Amino acid sequence: MKLLKRRSLLLTSTAAAFLTVLGTASEAAAAGYPIVGTSNVNARSGPGTSYQIIKTYKPGEVISIVCQTPGETITGPLGTSNIWDKTADNVYVSDTYVKTGSDGYVAKHC
Repeated sequence: MKLLKRRSLLLTSTAAAFLTVLGTASEAAAAGYPIVGTSNVNARSGPGTSYQIIKTYKPGEVISIVCQTPGETITGPLGTSNIWDKTADNVYVSDTYVKTGSDGYVAKHC
C-alpha cells in the first residue's frame, strides 16, 4: 500500500512540474516577442517586401505571433530567414526583426 502511495505522489509531483513548465511557456508566449533593430520595421499585408506596408513597429515594441509562414528571404539584424511572423494585428513581419529566441518556427504554420 505504501508503494502505491509513493508512486501516486511521484506522478502527482511530476505532473505538477510539467504543468508548471507549460504554464510558464504559455505565459511567455502571451507576453509576446520584441521587435529588434535600430529603426522602425515595416509590417505588410503578406510575407514579402512586394506586399503593401500596413503599419510599422518601433524597436522594442512587443508583438504577439499568431502563426508563421515561409515567404521572401530577408536579411535583418538577427540573420537571414524566409520565415514571416503573422501578428495579432493581422500583418506580417520578417522573423529576422523579431527576437523569438529561435532560428526556426516558434508558432503554428499559417
